[in-house]
Amino acid sequence: MSFDSALQDRMVKAIPGLRAFARALCRDRDRADDLLQETLVRAIAGIDTFDQGSNLEAWLCTIMRNSFNNEYRRSKRTVQDEDDRLAETLSVPPEQIGWGIAQDLRAGLGRLSPDQQQALFLVGAAGLSYEEAAEKMGCQPGTIKSRVSRARTVLAAFMGEDGVDIEENACRSISRAESGVAGTGIDGRF
Repeated sequence: MSFDSALQDRMVKAIPGLRAFARALCRDRDRADDLLQETLVRAIAGIDTFDQGSNLEAWLCTIMRNSFNNEYRRSKRTVQDEDDRLAETLSVPPEQIGWGIAQDLRAGLGRLSPDQQQALFLVGAAGLSYEEAAEKMGCQPGTIKSRVSRARTVLAAFMGEDGVDIEENACRSISRAESGVAGTGIDGRF
């Protein structure tokens, strides 16, 4: 069957009734207009399946109802997530533990005194000897050794090595280092 002007006029006259049916199905004006448009597009695409002597309005309502039911079934399998809030909660943490360790290390370094940080960087990162680091900082090599040792102790406690109670020992080491008490480690021996 071809899409002649008589059939086109009958389709246009059916639009108000179809719009009302779509609103009853969707209960949303915008979605109802989308459903109506989809129904008309499908009807025009499948006009060859329409029998000339049958009821056009009933045929269009059947197309609309089937489209609505198909979309409803499809929507049950998908999740509405307009702002990506649900997607953010479904994220999987990375398997690389290195990033977490690096964050912990940065936080631990932030707890060190500036002198301890500088001594640790000069000896550990820059590769200077204790004597060279002492010369750069203007103090004795024994002072550098002490600062590096305390810094390493605080970091080890903060990073949770050797089963050390992180908070308690890190705070104790920091307070000892700030007060200048020498010769005590995490376990009280040194």
